[in-house]
Amino acid sequence: MNVSGLSLRDLEYVVAVAEEGHFGRAAERCAVSQPTLSVQVRKLEEFLGVALFERSNRRVLLTPGGQAVVRQARAVLAEARALLLVAREGRDDGTLRGRLVLAAIQTLGPYLFPKVLRDLREAFPHLALALSEGRTAEILDALREGRADAALVSLPVPETGLAVAPLFDEPFLLACPAEHAFAAGPAPRAGDLAGTDLLLLDEGNCLRDQAAAACGAGPASGRHATSLETLRSMVAAGAGYTLLPALAAPPGPDPTGLTVCRGFGPDGPRRTIALAWRASDPRAEGLAELAGFFRRHAPHATLPVGHPVATAPRGDRTAISV
Repeated sequence: MNVSGLSLRDLEYVVAVAEEGHFGRAAERCAVSQPTLSVQVRKLEEFLGVALFERSNRRVLLTPGGQAVVRQARAVLAEARALLLVAREGRDDGTLRGRLVLAAIQTLGPYLFPKVLRDLREAFPHLALALSEGRTAEILDALREGRADAALVSLPVPETGLAVAPLFDEPFLLACPAEHAFAAGPAPRAGDLAGTDLLLLDEGNCLRDQAAAACGAGPASGRHATSLETLRSMVAAGAGYTLLPALAAPPGPDPTGLTVCRGFGPDGPRRTIALAWRASDPRAEGLAELAGFFRRHAPHATLPVGHPVATAPRGDRTAISV
């Protein structure tokens, strides 16, 4: 098959239209006029023999064929950027340089990044970080398609085409209303938490599945919230109890006295956080060094992978603020 009719620039145009949903905004993003972009997209459709977009005055939608083409176009552009990295650096000394898009799951990024960013910038002075967050499936798609370069995720993840480096374990803590039976006495067992008072995140969030599994709860158990912060507010309102990752549980007393946060002891539930990147990325040595950084700078509330909990994180009974 002759590919001389394809250009990377045309693929960039198509991806921009797909992501912006609008030819005008896509043209601005690509720094060309809208007529130029439209003509090139039409020429690519003719060359490929498939309509990529449904066009109307109000919106632009991908056709089924267009979805497949855009997915492959992203992969082609990611490989082209990798080629440029190899060519520009000329030598591979393992140093991370230039722009790097680092994604993190929503239940980790807002709590981990503020703790490590200063040290991270000092350790990698030639790196221009762009941070993002999302759900696991979204992040892994961005990683495979080249829209992200590395991702902080919770294991397990499908490892096809990815390099995965475990970093640390993050214990789960029980957050409950101060007047709840679980707030005092011996530390509860996670398996005792399945019930109507269990609060979970919405479907599609890996933390929801992990918390439900730790409690032995079914997939439809409990009431749901869209974020960890909403879960904490629901606990403060007396709506029930939930599991919080240790990094998301602020230290110090709850000034309202409404909530209590407790550890589960040595065999309590936890999740393993890892750094993932494309196995084909030519910066593999530098990305492995980045994983080592996160391992060395793991916050105090976390544990080495597989290490038993010596004492309940943050004390057995600690109030949390909401």
